[in-house]
Amino acid sequence: MKPYKNIVFDLGGVVFMRDPKKCSEEFIDFFSFVRGEVMPHFWNEYDRGTLSKEETIGHLVQRSGFDRAKCSALVDEAIAKQEAVKPTEQLIEALKAGGYRLYVLSNMSREFIDFLRAVPVYRHFEGEVVSCEEGVCKPEQEIYQLLLKRYGLNPAETLFIDDRHENLEGAAREGIAGFLFNRNNPTQSCDRLREQLL
Repeated sequence: MKPYKNIVFDLGGVVFMRDPKKCSEEFIDFFSFVRGEVMPHFWNEYDRGTLSKEETIGHLVQRSGFDRAKCSALVDEAIAKQEAVKPTEQLIEALKAGGYRLYVLSNMSREFIDFLRAVPVYRHFEGEVVSCEEGVCKPEQEIYQLLLKRYGLNPAETLFIDDRHENLEGAAREGIAGFLFNRNNPTQSCDRLREQLL
């Protein structure tokens, strides 16, 4: 008997990433904050949908010292360089074939999610809760409650995969089991999930 019926995926760092080998040192340094323990407030608000892309670029200008055109170009590059993580993509396809119901629960801004929804792997998800459309971000409890209510999910039958401890802790408070995904070794994480789920 399968332990879960519903598998919920975070997007950034789990389903989609930028390949560091395709990024300049300047680019990696500019966006180093997204890998920090605490996300800057302005980026959270961009994900929440309360800051526009243009307002967010203003914060990046202040943070980096680069001019607006340079910061805007780097944000556009950050969007365009997102690609599906191959081991995760293969896992998603196997889970879908195995009869699991697959969902998205992600902190993501409008421009990023519009781009990601067009990537082929996204078609495997049958539901989604995305922060910029709801005005709420993980690990705030409302976003997990929204996911459960919108799709009628039983938390005891639901597994949430994310690369940040605090987001899994938020899910646990709603009775949702969590799996901490290692963004630095996606193959290992996907192998562990296969053993657990397939």
